[in-house]
Amino acid sequence: MKLKITTAITFLIVAFLATSAQSPVEKHGQLKVADGQLVNQHNQTPQLRGLSFSWSLWNGQKYYNPDVVDWICADFKVSLIRVSMGVEPEGGYLDKPDFQKELVTRVIDRALDNGVYVIIDWHDHHAEKHLEESKAFFADMAQKYAGNPQVIYEIFNEPEYQSWEVIKAYARQVIAVIRKYDQENLIVVGSPHWDQDVDVAADSPISGYPNICYSFHFYASDNNHQEQLRQKADYALSKGLPLFVTEWGVGEADGNGKFDLDRNRRWMQWLEDRKLSWVCWNITDKDETTAFLKPGANSNGNWTKEELTPNGLYLRERLNELNK
Repeated sequence: MKLKITTAITFLIVAFLATSAQSPVEKHGQLKVADGQLVNQHNQTPQLRGLSFSWSLWNGQKYYNPDVVDWICADFKVSLIRVSMGVEPEGGYLDKPDFQKELVTRVIDRALDNGVYVIIDWHDHHAEKHLEESKAFFADMAQKYAGNPQVIYEIFNEPEYQSWEVIKAYARQVIAVIRKYDQENLIVVGSPHWDQDVDVAADSPISGYPNICYSFHFYASDNNHQEQLRQKADYALSKGLPLFVTEWGVGEADGNGKFDLDRNRRWMQWLEDRKLSWVCWNITDKDETTAFLKPGANSNGNWTKEELTPNGLYLRERLNELNK
């Protein structure tokens, strides 16, 4: 009898350890949209959480390497990363397409190796002006990553003052290209006014394609990003629009400004209450509030606490707590 009990306990411990050791993609598998919500392979809300690389330009470019991916997966416990490929200005995809594609691909591939989800972001404020380039890029990405459930396509980072009609027309063309090669993986569409006017998109969503989400962005300490903005998102959710927070920051909308902890806690609780997946901005050592790293931080990860900004320390603590 003792042997049977010991064997049973051992089995339960091994089963628990195996479950706890699951990677995010082993746990959640293929993502899809069902009844206006993002769900996983078990038809449950996954709530992925992670970090966004900065523009693949300037201060952030040096962190686009596999070692950084390994570090944030192990030390920050991310379940999701966002690769923010700069489209313009000089040095971006329009200027150096092969260089930028190679830069982001090595980060994407290492994310896949780590078993986390990865957003491939066309980081552009005027994507409708670069339609053909966007279509070509996402055709390449969809052919390369079709069948891999970890990949998410974000086709328009942050429209500025474009109307929803313009954004929607652009999106339908890019979605059609992606779906030619990849029928399943999630596609995230931008919304007007820096991804804030999701209420407008909710009144006229894109139809005819499966697994489409809509990006919602906010900067938690900004005076203009408080209850009124949450109400816009809540309206969209009430209309059945599936939202994905592909970017938010602890500071103000310009990436700098104050870091209001109370406002951040309020936003974080709002995200948790609605089980929305999110990515926080950004992996760079630029001297600004929303940077995770202090100037001169190691370009290959392995960061000490002394190399992390207040934002970096805050996100590291929260991600380790929420993704445990």
